[in-house]
Amino acid sequence: MIVLGIESSCDETAAAIVNDKKEILGEALLSQAEHKAFGGVVPEIAARAHLEHIDNILEQCFAKSKIKMSDVDAIAASSGPGLIGGVIVGVMTAKALSIALNKPFVAVNHLEGHALAARISNDVRFPYLLLLVSGGHCQILVVKDVGEYERLGTTIDDAAGEAFDKVAKMLGLGYPGGVAVEKLALSGDETRFTLPKPLIGTPDCNLSFSGLKTAVRKIVETYSPDGDIAHADIPARDVADICACFQYTATDCLCRKLSRAIKYFKENYPEGKNLVVSGGVAANTYLRTKLQKLADENGLIFAAPPIRFCTDNGVMVAWAGLERFRKGYTSPLDFKPRPRWPLDANAPKAAGAGGVKA
Repeated sequence: MIVLGIESSCDETAAAIVNDKKEILGEALLSQAEHKAFGGVVPEIAARAHLEHIDNILEQCFAKSKIKMSDVDAIAASSGPGLIGGVIVGVMTAKALSIALNKPFVAVNHLEGHALAARISNDVRFPYLLLLVSGGHCQILVVKDVGEYERLGTTIDDAAGEAFDKVAKMLGLGYPGGVAVEKLALSGDETRFTLPKPLIGTPDCNLSFSGLKTAVRKIVETYSPDGDIAHADIPARDVADICACFQYTATDCLCRKLSRAIKYFKENYPEGKNLVVSGGVAANTYLRTKLQKLADENGLIFAAPPIRFCTDNGVMVAWAGLERFRKGYTSPLDFKPRPRWPLDANAPKAAGAGGVKA
């Protein structure tokens, strides 16, 4: 079984071809550089760039695969959630190929692509506990099977990756900033500044990063004579310390809420063996180290996708499409791209209005 996957939900234009032996037959990816000047992704620019590059990306992907388009068994596309202009480009391209090749179309929830990505390179079996943490999403879920999810907690405001990028912007580190924050944090003192840990005392698994981000802003303002962070002159040593303290605090918040989720998971899914992290922030090695320790302490096996498959890519979409297709899940050609698409939309919610209580 061979599936083509197309990803265009944000600022990566990507395609990949995978088979049911977990082999990546071909892949191609272009990260749009047009957004750096704006300090964030501009939806209209992203959509136009996807339209400009998608044909070339597909050509590269098939050239590397050494197979013909007609050899694929299904065409999958990230069909939401995401920036709707880009999502439309990927979905319409996939539908056109589906019609031209007379192959099934599989609409993939972008979050499910992240959720299942660890299964490509790890022996991860259902059910497993998942921390999905990226620039746009931050959720703790039980992955019961393909298409079956129970959400235990989510961020009530900013996603963790969004907070990393905004802190980087405050410090003048450019965009995307998560990698820069992690790099500088290596030489910083994570105990120098005491930052708040929002929602840390609540009995649920929900998260919040807005207050943490604001606390960093207040520190940055102290380095500006007029309180404007654009005029802040922060010594390099202090920048590293701020990065280290922010990274430590954000990671500690994630681990504390995950500890609550682990208790629930072990009580309700005793057959589950894995703690999995996925999404762009899963590439952060500091976070991976802390999660490995948390898994070890609780008798779980830690798993994560290879770092290059943490950020948006075609492989995760192709693999999620393959997992869905071999269960018989295909989509009609009138499927509408979705700017919002909760992963657990059709799944039972956890106990309590704010998620599971440990």
